[in-house]
Amino acid sequence: MPSNVFFSLPNMMSMSRLVLAAAFVVLPSSTARLFLILAASLTDYLDGWLARRQHTQTKWGALLDPLADRMFVFTAVCVFLFGGMITTTEYFVLISRDLATAVGFLVARSVPALRPAIFRARLAGKIVTVLQLMTLIAVLRLPELVPRFIPVVAVASAWSIADYTLALWRQRRTS
Repeated sequence: MPSNVFFSLPNMMSMSRLVLAAAFVVLPSSTARLFLILAASLTDYLDGWLARRQHTQTKWGALLDPLADRMFVFTAVCVFLFGGMITTTEYFVLISRDLATAVGFLVARSVPALRPAIFRARLAGKIVTVLQLMTLIAVLRLPELVPRFIPVVAVASAWSIADYTLALWRQRRTS
């Protein structure tokens, strides 16, 4: 399959998380939101798995997948903040890695020496995403556990930020 196919099944699965994010805003039921988080988690896993299995990995998919993940998590965290289900501090911890990587991406694209750098998913980032999604589930089902998840997300986010920064730095030095 050509590498520029935008409407591949994996890319459509990634885009579905944008629809799930919108549904998260309009569906007030905790049960519905739980199913939306589970659906987002499933599509996040399946889109990458399918792309690798079917050899349909694309540049669009490499950009769309993390963007859809970030939009879903950001939307859910905002809904929980505005609904009083999490504190402002918990909000910032939950999105800290996303903010840092967004700033890092913009810096990398604006600094000529860093423009050739290729951004790829990394284990630390995947772990943060899983922890974020687990925390979102805890907000809905086990809110008393949220204060235990937040420090874990904070540490994993710091690790992820450092990991992505070092990876970018290494690419700059080798290109």
